[in-house]
Amino acid sequence: MPAAKDFYVAIELGSSKVTGIAGQKKMDGSITVLAVATEDSMSLIRRGTVYNIEKTNQCIRRIVQKLQNQLQTEIKMVHVGLGGQSIRTIQNNIINDFDEATVVSLDIIDAMCDANRGTKYTNQYILDVVPQEYKVDLQYQTEPVGIECNRIEGSYLNIVWRETFYRNLCKCFEEQSNMPNTRYYIAPLALADSLLTESERRNGCMLVDLGAGTTTVSIYYKNILRHMATIPLGGLNITKDISAFHIDETDAERLKLKHALAYVNASEVDAETKLSIDIQRTISQREFLSMAEARTEEIIKNALAQIPTEYEDKLIGGIILTGGMANMRNIEQAFRIYSKCENIRIANKVKTSVNYAKQVTNTSDISCTALSLLLKADELSSGRSLDEISIFSEPEESEPVVEQPRPRELKPGEVPTGRERELTEKEAAAKAEQEAAKVAEAAQEEEEEKAQGRSFFSKMKDNAMKVVKKLIEEEEDER
Repeated sequence: MPAAKDFYVAIELGSSKVTGIAGQKKMDGSITVLAVATEDSMSLIRRGTVYNIEKTNQCIRRIVQKLQNQLQTEIKMVHVGLGGQSIRTIQNNIINDFDEATVVSLDIIDAMCDANRGTKYTNQYILDVVPQEYKVDLQYQTEPVGIECNRIEGSYLNIVWRETFYRNLCKCFEEQSNMPNTRYYIAPLALADSLLTESERRNGCMLVDLGAGTTTVSIYYKNILRHMATIPLGGLNITKDISAFHIDETDAERLKLKHALAYVNASEVDAETKLSIDIQRTISQREFLSMAEARTEEIIKNALAQIPTEYEDKLIGGIILTGGMANMRNIEQAFRIYSKCENIRIANKVKTSVNYAKQVTNTSDISCTALSLLLKADELSSGRSLDEISIFSEPEESEPVVEQPRPRELKPGEVPTGRERELTEKEAAAKAEQEAAKVAEAAQEEEEEKAQGRSFFSKMKDNAMKVVKKLIEEEEDER
């Protein structure tokens, strides 16, 4: 069996199930899945986010234990995908006016990025920032460093998530004993990297992840993420609609998978046909299909409504569908009709070649999101073996470390852990305190210089008065 350093582990927090997957990336770029473990998440994950911290923690422990049993070795680190309810993007602009023509430097850009990162949103936490373009005077640039201008305006796309969801996740993975080290990555970004082609991202496209509890929409144009939003609707809503006919949710899910259509053609409906619920009960096919179609239409129209106005006519790359609900019959036809876009495809496989070890038999449990997180785990680790990786960067020398740990430099799409965020905030507070001390010191020096100046002029004035007085006295003596 593989040693700990030979594989990576990714965990997908789904609304219907939590999936853990362990795998290796080969020299030819392909990945081999070594182990898979799943747990039902209906009672602990709601719309892709942690609802019950204790139950989720227990669920993760079972996932990790199952994977360790299959791998016959200890898991040191897991890579967790962040997504689900409330994840979205907010556009923000930072403006820098110069007193005179100035050449844009990297320090100027970094300062603008820091200013954007410092933007506060009520009850929201900035997971990551995607720079858009910079308006340098009147010209738009993606790389403004080295250009002379009098004004620069940076446009940033902030990916935000509800603060409560972030803290619940950190509590679940980091504040419990005997849990592997954790790294977080924004799942929709990992999914886009694994599914979208270079042409689609460049020409403009819409990626729709049709999940169980949520539907996530990502808009790309000129290779840059332009918009992201999560809709609190998914395949489970159709299941719940069916269960309203006094059908158990398990049976409702079975009926949905077997009979539901995203779009109903007249030729596919028979007014006399009945669908069997159980031995004694049936339901009208027409009524069943109409209900499933209506809910699917609602989900699709809500997803299409997320396209920003300025990109409505620029998505030449088309619409890419993925997720469990993308397997629903006639889903492509439904999107074509409601979007009036002909360029639509279903992406049920990642671009990278995937192989499965002999012991992996439950391949149907592996989603594109889980595979994309596994690929991202290897990328984030920069090819280093797992036992060489720690949550915080460490020097290569074996000498004792005296300095306090500092947060890692995160890659795009990577989210700091709770402990890393705490260190970052402490570092920022210490830096702000140092800056404040410098300002206070400079003000004190300026005040002392002024005081010295006043003292000097005061002495000059006294001396002048003495000279004048002496001259007056001498003049009076002569008289």
